[in-house]
Amino acid sequence: MTLSRQSPLAGDLRPDGAASQMVLRACRRTGPGMALAGMWLLLLMVSGCAILRDVPEPVEHRIPAAPVPATWEGDTAAGTGPAEDILDLEWTAFFSDKDLQSVIETALDNNRDLRLAALRVSEARATYEIQLAETFPILGATGQAARARLPGDLNISGRPVTSNQFETYLGLSSWEVDFWGRIESLSDAALQSYFATEAGQRGAQLALIAQTAKAWLTLSELDARTEIARRTLESRRESFRIFRLRNEMGSTSRLDLTQVETLYVQAEILVTQLEQARALQAHYLDQVSGAIVSDTIIGTGRLHEIEFPDLVPGIPSDILVRRPDILAAEFRLKAAQANIDAARAAFFPRIALTGNLGVASTDLEDLFRIADSNTWSFVPSVSVPLFEGGRLRNRYDIAEIRRDAAVAAYEKALQEAFRDVADALTLRRGLDQQFQLMEQAVTIQQERTRLARMRYDNGAAAYLEVLDSERDLLSAEQQLAQIHGAQLASHVALFTALGGGTEVPELDTPDR
Repeated sequence: MTLSRQSPLAGDLRPDGAASQMVLRACRRTGPGMALAGMWLLLLMVSGCAILRDVPEPVEHRIPAAPVPATWEGDTAAGTGPAEDILDLEWTAFFSDKDLQSVIETALDNNRDLRLAALRVSEARATYEIQLAETFPILGATGQAARARLPGDLNISGRPVTSNQFETYLGLSSWEVDFWGRIESLSDAALQSYFATEAGQRGAQLALIAQTAKAWLTLSELDARTEIARRTLESRRESFRIFRLRNEMGSTSRLDLTQVETLYVQAEILVTQLEQARALQAHYLDQVSGAIVSDTIIGTGRLHEIEFPDLVPGIPSDILVRRPDILAAEFRLKAAQANIDAARAAFFPRIALTGNLGVASTDLEDLFRIADSNTWSFVPSVSVPLFEGGRLRNRYDIAEIRRDAAVAAYEKALQEAFRDVADALTLRRGLDQQFQLMEQAVTIQQERTRLARMRYDNGAAAYLEVLDSERDLLSAEQQLAQIHGAQLASHVALFTALGGGTEVPELDTPDR
């Protein structure tokens, strides 16, 4: 390597530099042991001079503050209740319906996506343990036997000679002494990645619980809507039968009969549509659950029996940092920070130790009996990055860029989580109000239909008025069931957005 004369370190690195000349003179006056020590000293001095110019400054790692407001906008309960209300609430307490619990448990046992998430956790754990093993030396035992014949032409005696050699060793294979913490930093990065994957698995479990619950609620909603449509269909079938008889007797016009028949056909179409939607939703629920569970669900009247506890959102800073996805983002950030430390440690020399201890003999019987058969070797080595074309600096820069990307991803996860909770709170408030208003609308529409029938029966109105009122009543009842299903789904969404009652886990850290 050639250094510029303007470099303040050039004098120390030239062959005729004062430091190198001093070490070389000391080596000539001493024995092999001291000479080896002198060469090591010279190598360390040279490497120290070469690296001190380029080593980045140590980085202070910290988790950024949450870039979200301190309260939930527009929610009067925000921040007034203890956060432990949601953090201590298990999913079995929130989803108290026994049928729904059974479906969720089936999904947790059989869902393939959740199995893949568990396998990814196992893979991340094994990866960490492989990296952790790098901190320990590799010891190996070897044995070797050799037999060779030397022809007489190559022997002083002029006669062929057959020789034997038997060896056995216990060896240390190039163990890196981690003076600068490079291997430890890589192990920490692998550990944090393992934690992130484990948090991701819990996030997948929470998402599956919510996904299954919403699918079950949708199926129950469709069952309730189908029951309303079928009840209406039976009523209109009977009306059509009566009006047909009246038409045959001449007491009702053909126009009135066609209007009644129109309502009847519309109800049939609606029932067919809802049955089709129900079948598709059942297929989806079975796929999510990993088993056939839709056949066991009978949603008639069940939608109005389902209740969820009213959740207190608490304070954003206390809630959001406990969500599995945010924990995963935080662990990934810590892994990126550890990779920066490893990239910085790569600027320093790497010191590796290799050695063997064993016995060797020309006679197998004397291999372990003769004291002089002992043999050993010890080979320490130092690898110094004198010139690497900018590789180390670029790797360090990449580690910093990835750290910055992990910071942005962490902050984005916080913002998305805050929005999830805010959206769920808004939906819950709005749907609660809509449900109350829609109940009133259904009551009013029922009364309108009753009055329209009375007016028609008394000859005070045409049947078209009854037709409109019954069509509007069916539409209102269908909307009420839909809003009720969406209302229940909003409670599930809030439960999920708040972290589903998951506390910060005691992570299963493999033994070091």
